[in-house]
Amino acid sequence: MTNVAAAQNGGERGLRFDLKIPIAGYASLFWRRDLNNDVVAKGAFQKSLAMSGPKRVRMLHQHDTSSLIGAWDHAAEDDQGLFVSGRVFDFTPEARLVQSLIRAGVLDGLSIGFRTNKSRPDGSGRLRVLTEVELWEVSLVTFPMLAGARLVQRGAQRAA
Repeated sequence: MTNVAAAQNGGERGLRFDLKIPIAGYASLFWRRDLNNDVVAKGAFQKSLAMSGPKRVRMLHQHDTSSLIGAWDHAAEDDQGLFVSGRVFDFTPEARLVQSLIRAGVLDGLSIGFRTNKSRPDGSGRLRVLTEVELWEVSLVTFPMLAGARLVQRGAQRAA
């Protein structure tokens, strides 16, 4: 048995280590304007997720590509938006920091990193409607571009 497996199973002394914490939330909400004057149309993520699945969507901290902190196990559109769930690992100092900030309730924002494949202006010409995007990553962030993009579950607890 490896040291990691032994630690996960309680080790020789029965000590348990929390190597990951589960999280879930909305990375994007349909038809809500973000701070960049973008709105996401329902269906915008479907093609990307069908091609890559959630395992290819990276979990980053603050959109920093050198800060891979966990894995998304589920990413799918529902009636409200893009719902994601996954695990924040503790294999790096950055991931352990993120775990601590989540547990403290001070890091709960989610933000998407994507490439726009198709978009159009809305009726007013002020907003960009994203109709098809290639989803690259979902980051845990301090200040999300879309105020409602937040964790709804941290560990075994529901966020308020």
